[in-house]
Amino acid sequence: MDKRATIKDVAEAAGVGIATVSRVLSGGSASPQTRERVLAVAAQLDYRPSAVGRNLRQRRTGGLGLLVPDLTDTFFGQLAEGALAYARSAGEPVVLGSTGDDPEQESEMIGMLLEQSVDRVVAVPSGDAETWQPALRAGMTVVFADRLPVEGADPAGEGPDRDLMLLDGLPPARPSRPLDVPAVLADDRSGIRTAVRYLRGLGHRRIAYLGGPGHDRRAEAFREAVGAPADEELIVFATGSRDSAYAAASGLFQSRPDLSAVVAGGNVLGEAAVLAARELDLRVPRDVSLVMYDDVPWAELCSPPLTVIAQPGRDIGYRAAELVLRTGARRPRTVVLPTELIVRGSCGPYPGRPGAGVRA
Repeated sequence: MDKRATIKDVAEAAGVGIATVSRVLSGGSASPQTRERVLAVAAQLDYRPSAVGRNLRQRRTGGLGLLVPDLTDTFFGQLAEGALAYARSAGEPVVLGSTGDDPEQESEMIGMLLEQSVDRVVAVPSGDAETWQPALRAGMTVVFADRLPVEGADPAGEGPDRDLMLLDGLPPARPSRPLDVPAVLADDRSGIRTAVRYLRGLGHRRIAYLGGPGHDRRAEAFREAVGAPADEELIVFATGSRDSAYAAASGLFQSRPDLSAVVAGGNVLGEAAVLAARELDLRVPRDVSLVMYDDVPWAELCSPPLTVIAQPGRDIGYRAAELVLRTGARRPRTVVLPTELIVRGSCGPYPGRPGAGVRA
């Protein structure tokens, strides 16, 4: 008996990505040429995705999909542990995937979950709303955790799909529509505001923010907290890798010797800030004060221990799995969990660094 064709087989034969195949087969955006090519290949391979859609709409198949950007990140590990704990108590198997904070890879994993008839998913999203439309159209129940899909991203990503869409005459980017999907989030706004107020109380005025993927809400909260007009040179973003985080932190310290405090938007970024400060012979907190978003075990082991904005990572995962697995006739609402500023030894009073500019 021949092996049944998969969505990956269709993508390879059509010369597009799995994300494009998912969009075409679920009625999403694609150029006429791309749509015709994908549908022709799907027919030739006798690929029948509609069975999956009917299966998901008509009955629960059981199981939970869990997608996170990086399992080596302590926070995402805590989130995953919380989701696994609830799934275990509910007797549900879990399909766990790491997206690498790559929207294209996330799209591929969504397609594979659809192939496996996994009908409920908890995800820390990396892509935009368009990335998740195929899953929602197929009847998948989704709850986002920690963050929401980015707005206005290129639905074809930065890979071959994007090039094909450009060749087909489609615009490379357009605003994505917000998704009506519940989420479990930490109160980023309150956490960032509390941290900035604390640093302001110590006399700091030139405060920087070091962000990463999915930190749009935190960056906006930072801008609100420091007040208009925000110094955009003090708001720096890295990609998801540790090398990128270190380069961003090091570049920030070297390009702005007048800054006296940094709010790092996550534990990988906080680690990078500590390492970069050490390499540049900047003393914490005498030369630069540091607040890190996320309370992870190593934060207390630093010298000095780091002041942190603690968010309940395990609770976020647990509540997200609870919402997605207990969804009934009533659609769950988004849940916002509190954060807490834990003051340790990494923040000191201004003035900080030798040679810093005149206090604003």
